[in-house]
Amino acid sequence: MPRTLVTGGAGFLGSHLCEYLLKKGHEVIAMDNLLTGTITNIEHLQCEQFKFIKHDVTEYIYVGGPIDYILHFASPASPMDYLQLPIQTLKVGALGTHKALGLAKEKKATFLLASTSEVYGDPLVHPQNEEYWGHVNPVGPRGVYDEAKRFAEALTMAYHRTHGVDTKIVRIFNTYGPRMRPNDGRAIPTFIPQALRGEPITVFGDGSQTRSFCFVDDLVEGIYRLLMSDVHDPVNIGNPTEMTIKELAEEVVRLTGSRSEIIYKPLPVDDPKIRQPDITRAKKLLGWEPKVSLQDGLKKTIDWFRTLPEFQKVTASEVMEE
Repeated sequence: MPRTLVTGGAGFLGSHLCEYLLKKGHEVIAMDNLLTGTITNIEHLQCEQFKFIKHDVTEYIYVGGPIDYILHFASPASPMDYLQLPIQTLKVGALGTHKALGLAKEKKATFLLASTSEVYGDPLVHPQNEEYWGHVNPVGPRGVYDEAKRFAEALTMAYHRTHGVDTKIVRIFNTYGPRMRPNDGRAIPTFIPQALRGEPITVFGDGSQTRSFCFVDDLVEGIYRLLMSDVHDPVNIGNPTEMTIKELAEEVVRLTGSRSEIIYKPLPVDDPKIRQPDITRAKKLLGWEPKVSLQDGLKKTIDWFRTLPEFQKVTASEVMEE
């Protein structure tokens, strides 16, 4: 039974990875300081093969016994988080990655870094392939996340070249699905709660900026294939179907049956105008491409949001009317 450590294991992506790895027969250790993650995401995973350790990975990491794989997913990942937690974001990208790589070297474990499409910044190449070096403002408000991940990639490759650590780098494009935190600054977990409440849908700019949304099940499958491969160079994992944010808002309104109107607010500083992955490398080297359509993925995500207590409250007057 492989023994696998997932840092950030109580987060959105981390929890889905823990669940997937358990199904694949791994013994899984989830490590998280719960800064942005939550125990709620992993409470359904309690079993003999699963263990949770509350720990900040920017501090020395100790895990007894052998470890076969380390998936480093610890980091604030939403704009709201890394804009409010800039220093923590930089520390986990630098110190946290260093500590996790040190553990991988000690245990002779395979190491996979969760990087991001944000390393491409506001790109001048479209779609973005792994050979593109990016267009990033290192001193802007988003720079704390962009540069943390760019440094983490450089450090990961340094450990591979210098110490022979078996490393992988996944560049994750916009991903969505159950367990996203409502109103975390990303489009889908902001639009869906607004639509379910009948509130205005807030779109930044004129809504013409584009994104490409990948359902979490597809993403996790791609990450696992990369983990099990002999690929060391970065690999884009995402859905290449591109759409505008305005189109996304309209689709959420349609699928929820909401009467919400769309309103527009100023575009944040350095917000990328375009975002679309070139997944040629993932197709060729991993045999991977996404399967879940946006409509089907949004329906599953909306259904999950409807289960949250805040969307299940029924007033006495509503009960009487029924």
